Amino acid sequence: MTVQDSGKVALITGASRGIGYGIAEALVARGDRVCITGRGEDALKEAVEKLGSDRVIAVAGKAHDEAHQAAAVERTMEAFGRVDFLVNNAGTNPVFGPIADLDLNVVRKVYETNVISALGFAQQTWKAWQKENGGAIVNIASVAGVSASPFVGAYGMSKAAMVNLTLQLAHEFAPAVRVNSIAPAVVKTKFAKALYEGREAEAAAAYPLGRLGVPADIGGAAAFLTSSQSEWITGQTLVVDGGIFLNAGVG
Repeated sequence: MTVQDSGKVALITGASRGIGYGIAEALVARGDRVCITGRGEDALKEAVEKLGSDRVIAVAGKAHDEAHQAAAVERTMEAFGRVDFLVNNAGTNPVFGPIADLDLNVVRKVYETNVISALGFAQQTWKAWQKENGGAIVNIASVAGVSASPFVGAYGMSKAAMVNLTLQLAHEFAPAVRVNSIAPAVVKTKFAKALYEGREAEAAAAYPLGRLGVPADIGGAAAFLTSSQSEWITGQTLVVDGGIFLNAGVG
């Protein structure tokens, strides 16, 4: 089936697989053209082939590298002439353990990749297109950023910062650009595999909806937040968690 061109363009970071790829799928399916980024050229090439090289391009690099941020936005503008939507999905979580024992250099790396890179991409897209033409930004946060998250403390702190970055950008970029975030619970990706591998049924049983998330769940949410149906929504964090927070009450 031929998809009608929406005339819109998105830049999605960390999108060669997992949640980022699921978001790219959703936006391509509705007719957007998309630039995806990631560290691995081979993985990006494979993703472009699956998504459709007629609608998707890729730029390889590290999210925290300012030169890469600039190059990704410049390449998007060269290829498509605009960048309506930015989805900050690139992230890392290289450490698991008590917060008292965290290596502070590792914490700095987590913040550099998860938070500062998102701000850098937002600055770049704002200057290149969105300031004069409008658009939307979606930051991928996490339920770890809106609750205590034992053993992934650095990751949780960085995602809490992403929630606040969303508020700051929403305030400063209004009315031209709407900025929201999505806070997923556990989504079945390579990134989150350690949280459910070998015990998926047990992990899923804790969710009122009876399953873990899949990338398409987040793709649908991102598609909504970058659509005309959400034109009066900004500065919000949409929790997409299969109902897991319903279990936080007493009793």
